[in-house]
Amino acid sequence: MKYISTRGRIDAIDFRRAVLMGLADDGGLIIPQSIPNVADRLEIWRKLSYPQLAFEVIRLFAADIPEADLRGLIDRTYGRAFPEDVVPVVRVGGLFVMELFHGPTLAFKDVALQLLGNLFEYILARRQGAMNILAATSGDTGSAAIYGVRGRRGIRIFVMHPLGAVSPIQERQMTAVLDDNVHNLAVQGSFDDCQNIMKSLAGDLEFKRKYNLGAVNSVNWARVLAQIVYYFRAALDACEAAGSKAAAVCVPTGNFGNVLAGWYARQMGAPISRLILATNCNDILARFFQTGQYSLGKVAQTLAPSMDIQVASNFERYLYYRAGSSPAALRALMDQFRKTGSLRVDSGGSGAVDPLFASAAADEQQILDAIRTTWRDHKYLLDPHSAVGVSVARRLAGGIDGPIVCLATAHPAKFPAAIRQATGEDLAHHPDIDRLMELPTRCTTVPNDAQKVRQFIVQKVASSR
Repeated sequence: MKYISTRGRIDAIDFRRAVLMGLADDGGLIIPQSIPNVADRLEIWRKLSYPQLAFEVIRLFAADIPEADLRGLIDRTYGRAFPEDVVPVVRVGGLFVMELFHGPTLAFKDVALQLLGNLFEYILARRQGAMNILAATSGDTGSAAIYGVRGRRGIRIFVMHPLGAVSPIQERQMTAVLDDNVHNLAVQGSFDDCQNIMKSLAGDLEFKRKYNLGAVNSVNWARVLAQIVYYFRAALDACEAAGSKAAAVCVPTGNFGNVLAGWYARQMGAPISRLILATNCNDILARFFQTGQYSLGKVAQTLAPSMDIQVASNFERYLYYRAGSSPAALRALMDQFRKTGSLRVDSGGSGAVDPLFASAAADEQQILDAIRTTWRDHKYLLDPHSAVGVSVARRLAGGIDGPIVCLATAHPAKFPAAIRQATGEDLAHHPDIDRLMELPTRCTTVPNDAQKVRQFIVQKVASSR
């Protein structure tokens, strides 16, 4: 398997090079040259443990890693940082809920970032190299990335988060990690500003190469690849439990990375009937799948801060395929969006923008209502991001055939204020979170300025040599 860029201006590269490159050197996103079809393997895969399933999926895309090494990386990832049942599926009323929050930072991004940390270490050791990771986070990516690479030899990580726009616990999970190779930056701007800084510096090829700049955001293909696995698990488990041939999966999303993994799983043959895309009031993605218009709005701060995003970086991968896998057509769409803040994709006469996708948004009251009613009726506690998905799934369920699996993306203990507001009770606790509040922290506030972030990286790299 080789990898190319959506923009079409890099030579094909292997998996290990794709992992280290992160954002493609031409400013695009790295994608596989082909998507394997595994529909004939589903009966066998249904019986596999999660590490076994992860190996079967990932080896199709990582041919340049010896299978014994890859199996060891996967076993080490999911055998140490997670419970035996890595991503359990439970019934909650008429829905299934897949719990993706059993990793070290209690968020779904651990599932991919624990593996990515091991991949980085493995690849760098064989190249005798070092890496400086630059990450932008709206909340959970930062802590999951930090926990994936903290203390690892040859790796430094610089994590930018929007000042005052992540939850206090999300901020603590990042800034309470004091390892020498971890640097937290609070940017005086939005998450989209942080993401723009990351892309700006990664797009400076001289700087990127001189400082071996890498990425852990979902622009990194390995992030998306690791997430594909749990879509197979979700669909296979729900189909078996419900006696159905296919299942719908409801995904709360802001940056389109999580739901994109579901799209790839469906293209590979996973028994997924629909992908239900759920956003909060930052609804650029929901509006696109309803109208075909992808147009910027103003970022609003909500109870689900990890989804407070307007520019979804992974959307470019989906657009590439919608543009007929044409780099030139994709570049034209992205240029139009850069110049006008808007682009349009026609349905091609089929009516729906994409029949695979259903979409809707949940406002603040609907988020609170989903938390409250799910606790009242089923004694199951949702965090506000997972509540976005459950709220949308309930409203759209009448038009969906078969079981629906809602992805629970974070532990409710990360958002105690929202839980208290919804239920009137102090229910959201976890011992790891409770311990955080007593720990010292370290963070640097910086202007919304790529040059200032560049200077910070240069200074820290120089001082650590």
